[in-house]
Amino acid sequence: MPPSKLDEEYVQNSFHTYLKSSLTQAKVEKLIEDQVLASAEADLMISGPALCLYFAALRCTTNPPSVPLPRATKSAPPLELSADNCPPAFIGFLAVWAATVPRIQGLVPQDQHDLARIICSLQPIAIPPNTECAGIAADLRAVAIEISQRRTFQDRYASDLQAALDAGLSRNELKVKTSFVPPPVYSDSLAPDSSGYGSKKFAYSPSSPSSKFPSRTPSPTILTQNTPEIDFIRETLYSALAGVLEQITASPTHNPHPLARLFRYDPPRAHFAAVSLAILEVATTQGIVLPDQNAIMCVSAREPGGHKLTPDACPEPLRPFMMELISIGRDAQVMQDEDNEATIKAIESGDEDIPEPRFERVQAIIVDGVRVGGGTADDRCRTRKMSVEGRVVAFANRVNALGLSISRIKAFRDREKEVFDVLGPRP
Repeated sequence: MPPSKLDEEYVQNSFHTYLKSSLTQAKVEKLIEDQVLASAEADLMISGPALCLYFAALRCTTNPPSVPLPRATKSAPPLELSADNCPPAFIGFLAVWAATVPRIQGLVPQDQHDLARIICSLQPIAIPPNTECAGIAADLRAVAIEISQRRTFQDRYASDLQAALDAGLSRNELKVKTSFVPPPVYSDSLAPDSSGYGSKKFAYSPSSPSSKFPSRTPSPTILTQNTPEIDFIRETLYSALAGVLEQITASPTHNPHPLARLFRYDPPRAHFAAVSLAILEVATTQGIVLPDQNAIMCVSAREPGGHKLTPDACPEPLRPFMMELISIGRDAQVMQDEDNEATIKAIESGDEDIPEPRFERVQAIIVDGVRVGGGTADDRCRTRKMSVEGRVVAFANRVNALGLSISRIKAFRDREKEVFDVLGPRP
């Protein structure tokens, strides 16, 4: 008789227990500074869970890899999360993590520390750096992105950050409150029975445990600004998002768009995936991102030909966002050109094994997530070719990270709800 599956909520609670200790350890090791924990930068939603996976891999002592879980009670027997008892919702995460364990433990200590730095978007110390670290970091961050897209994670992350901020403080020291706020919950009509997306029982409440502490003085941010430049970018992305949602609703029932299935069984991830696909649409549509001019030709109601926007013309806080969008556009266009050249070369040489275009693999990662093993999108598994640096996974991570950032910008999220309510698929 196969072992019974662990309760999903128990596994979630265990993860958040380890996440708090991992964030605290990262704070002690100066991988994450207090001001970053307090500001709750968008990348922290990725680096935090990725560090938790990294520390768990260092501590792992079993083969195949498993995770010892906190005891529910003092008298409860020791329990480990393994492939045999893992809830189906997390089996993909566990498989990717387990594949990284021997690779992480096989690194020398200096490279292990560099891996932690890369996870936190810090430069490695070793010269030259171990190239395998980038590939491992990409896989861990890819899993972390999927975790961060779960509504149950978002609603608890503020308390995890607050616990790390409070660690080590004396009674006389002023407690700093984290500014993290979960992305908005969209229309209940999208998936009333879904675990998180649009579910009222998971709606964010501002009366979190950390609300008793004084707020920090906020640094300049684009989260609350509403400028003409943001309007230009917002309308450009909304136009692309509308196109993505139209493809979903227009797909036939017998052959639905991959996102249509995702909207049915995991609407929170479907929302983020749609935004990320919209970023790719902007990045690769001819005439929008102009890498040679370091500009974006934005949608404009007053200018039929569009409005050319450069980072220099944007407010200072918006420039990194603009530069990353342009950089993604440049790299995506190069990737598509190289894919086309590889396909033509394979056909001309009579090679029957035509390589899967890397750009299509990026799209698959955005929709299906990173996986180990083979299968179809229906069973949430897919085959992927491993590369030392994980360039495809790393690029998909960049797109997803930008999508998470967009969802935290007030000027975007205020009207993003309207786009999904009007154009989003219905169950």
